[in-house]
Amino acid sequence: MALISLRIPDDVAARLAALAANEGGKSALLRRLIAEALDVRAPSAAPLPIGRPEKVTLRLRESEMRQLAEIAHRRGMTRTGWIVALVRSRLGSSVQPSPDEREALRAIVRELNRIGGNINQIARAANAGVQQGSAIEPALADICEARAVVESVLCQLRRVFDENAGYWEVGR
Repeated sequence: MALISLRIPDDVAARLAALAANEGGKSALLRRLIAEALDVRAPSAAPLPIGRPEKVTLRLRESEMRQLAEIAHRRGMTRTGWIVALVRSRLGSSVQPSPDEREALRAIVRELNRIGGNINQIARAANAGVQQGSAIEPALADICEARAVVESVLCQLRRVFDENAGYWEVGR
């Protein structure tokens, strides 16, 4: 999906934000308006939750409560957290990560940040070499190693998302 960025006056931005508050957010509102202007179907996306949380009471049998507690515990979640994640997944909300998945995602983000820092260092060194009139030849082995690390991290990321999506599918 393409990204469109624009600058608008602060007062217009405030009015847009107020209008979008009940439309699922600014991005969702703008996507809908653009789709209407171009007479195309907007991609379906779950609206952002709006309003304050409300309480729902649920009655389960003792055996069902034990099953629920066991399932939630295996996922590293509370019973309430598991039920909320289940309902939200059925309503079309995005990923409902467990604590273990959140930690795995944090580790992946840290690794990607380190990779980004290394790439910035390489770019600075290359730019400094060009400015001084000498070209820096990056070692092919270093580039292959960096590529392998990036591919490994991307595989980890895909695995976490795939496992999560699979967990919340109907019938599990």
